[in-house]
Amino acid sequence: MTAPESGGGGVVAEIATPHGPARITRHDADGEARGVLLLGHGAGGGVGAPDLVAAAGVAVTAGMRVVLVEQPYRVAGRRAPAPAVQLDTAWLAVVEHVRAGTDLRLPLLFGGRSSGARVACRTAAEGAAAGVMCLAFPVHPPGKPEKDRLHELAAPTVPVLVVQGESDPFGRPDPAPGREVVMLRGNHSLRSDMPGLRAAVAGWLAQRFEAVPVAG
Repeated sequence: MTAPESGGGGVVAEIATPHGPARITRHDADGEARGVLLLGHGAGGGVGAPDLVAAAGVAVTAGMRVVLVEQPYRVAGRRAPAPAVQLDTAWLAVVEHVRAGTDLRLPLLFGGRSSGARVACRTAAEGAAAGVMCLAFPVHPPGKPEKDRLHELAAPTVPVLVVQGESDPFGRPDPAPGREVVMLRGNHSLRSDMPGLRAAVAGWLAQRFEAVPVAG
């Protein structure tokens, strides 16, 4: 299956969660899969966000099966995001479904943009993620640096990639042990430097497969 270009295509299914059905769109790897990457959307957008589509395309080319995850509130047509505990519970229900249908030798990586990155970080331990990819992690609400969410970003004990815009009003996280931060020109949308985003994702995935080989 070819890499996603606009959020369309792929194999679509609805998955039951405690908070209503979530929707997944699966894009198979180019060749034999080396791992699975689940990607969640931001609070006010969907899985067609340009940075998500770009990251998914890179991952497919790199041998990943990509699963784009739409939260139940979006599937139900609601614009306001659900509370964090509901987002996390629904995400983990999708993870369980994907893991049940995946070769157990394949590592699962979590990821997402903005709110979806927060969900990926918060659930990494319980969901047994092998790595976390954060696109435009919202360190704090705009203009309120005192209300930071760095504890969420620090929660995963597995390798973390953060791709962030230099002028993101949601803040700029610092690198830390196990956390790679790639700064790109532009803001929270990450649209200003798609080549830089693709290069960051490709490099990080290459590192992960060196660190987490797939059993023969």
